[in-house]
Amino acid sequence: MRRFCQLYEALDGTTRTNAKVEAMVRYFEAAPAEDAAWAVFFLTGQRLKRLISGRTLRAWAQQRTGLPEWLVDEAHAAVGDSAETTALLLDAAEPGAASLPLHRWLEERILPLHGQSADRQYAAVCTWWQELPRGELFVLNKLLTGAFRVGVSKLLVMRALAEVAKLPRATIAHRLMGRPQPSAVWYRGLLAAESADDRARPYPFFLASPLEADPSTLGPLEDWLAEWKWDGIRGQLMRRGGEIFLWSRGEELITERFPELIQAAARLPDGVVLDGEVLAWDGDVLPFAVLQRRIGRDRLTQNLLQDAPVAFLAYDLIEEGGIDLRALPFAVRRARLEKLVAVSDRLLVSPEVSAGSWEELATWRASARERRVEGLMLKRRDAPYGVGRQRGAWWKWKIAPLTLDAVLVYAQAGSGRRASLFTDYTFAVWRGDELVPVAKAYSGLTEQEIAALDRWVRANTIDRFGPVRQVAAVQVFELAFGGITRSTRHKSGVALRFPRIVRWRADKPAAQADRLEQVHALLDRA
Repeated sequence: MRRFCQLYEALDGTTRTNAKVEAMVRYFEAAPAEDAAWAVFFLTGQRLKRLISGRTLRAWAQQRTGLPEWLVDEAHAAVGDSAETTALLLDAAEPGAASLPLHRWLEERILPLHGQSADRQYAAVCTWWQELPRGELFVLNKLLTGAFRVGVSKLLVMRALAEVAKLPRATIAHRLMGRPQPSAVWYRGLLAAESADDRARPYPFFLASPLEADPSTLGPLEDWLAEWKWDGIRGQLMRRGGEIFLWSRGEELITERFPELIQAAARLPDGVVLDGEVLAWDGDVLPFAVLQRRIGRDRLTQNLLQDAPVAFLAYDLIEEGGIDLRALPFAVRRARLEKLVAVSDRLLVSPEVSAGSWEELATWRASARERRVEGLMLKRRDAPYGVGRQRGAWWKWKIAPLTLDAVLVYAQAGSGRRASLFTDYTFAVWRGDELVPVAKAYSGLTEQEIAALDRWVRANTIDRFGPVRQVAAVQVFELAFGGITRSTRHKSGVALRFPRIVRWRADKPAAQADRLEQVHALLDRA
């Protein structure tokens, strides 16, 4: 545990990429495989399910220290993080010579807390608090609340592991796909010179970069293939060893959520992996809100399958006959894909958008919203299938977002380094003479604007609801969002997709902010 906490402090204490990689290399070279497996689990962004809430953790710390509740609440308001607040309030132990290994902390102590009574959990956690110095207290608390995160990208973790294993990064990236249970056997297989491939393991996804320049700067149009940028769930559909698997880009196995796609994929030959998009589909693409009905449902009823039909639109072939095709040019992979996938009502090839010039292609892009797509994808015909976001080969040329002007009505403090600032905002539009909340947004302002708005919120609070402050309805902001759908769960009757702040409209009085009728009119445009 101590070695892992020292790694966390080293990663958290620097912004230098090479320093982060060097710290991880030192750790992986020295740590036992049982501990290193769990370290990889956390470093690649995976988390434990929350065992104890932050509120409960603070209550236990108050009970343990005897401090008044108001003081604990004020400390939390200043720090902004329950795990850190608790670690600072408790009397930390002095670092000792012995430290229980990370895997034993997790497998023998932390994970068995699940399902235990609150009294037993409290007794166990208080005992552990007495054993640990402050840095380890903080990490323990983060693990207990399921909020442990490390400031390091998955690509840097791959780079460090590849250096330790003396293997290509692409090999490590492929072996890290999926959600294996951390164990010494798994970790040794991750670093082994030769490893038996898990037949269910997907490939790392290749990601596109946003195109902000004029597309003509990319060179001749004939060097590129254009497709619609679908608004669905990115996925890899594979048939290996007679079995079919469907993975989301978030490395979640979603096979059971889409039985009709599995039935369609049964017609594929063995040893095939398709990259594409799961879409709500009834012969044409349906709104994403229809697909959302299939997400998060514990049980798929026949009515749900009929009301929210889906299809898989494939746009790349990355394995055929069990052979990795990623090094081949995209044009070659695409031609093989079109020969392989027989058109059916549930498994299709994403169509090419043909144009004679960049100007004509821009005309196609302008029609994207009415086609229920997000714009165009531009893929270089001679490009291999890469790993992660590599600029230059795949571009997403999205349509301009929808916008509206709304009034700030509520603010709440953020988390992490912004825990002492009001950075989470609720915006409203007019319905008659009242303001109706329509969106929450957390991004888009500069650091200077955040600081100025924080001062304004504190000086113009008119009511409080726990951590939320209601403010005077005078500040107007322009919001941009990717889509809009009807919603019975919201008082406004609409739900906005990915809202963000475009600018602070200090030039506009609140009375001139948009009205709910104008927002509803955007439904027709969307």
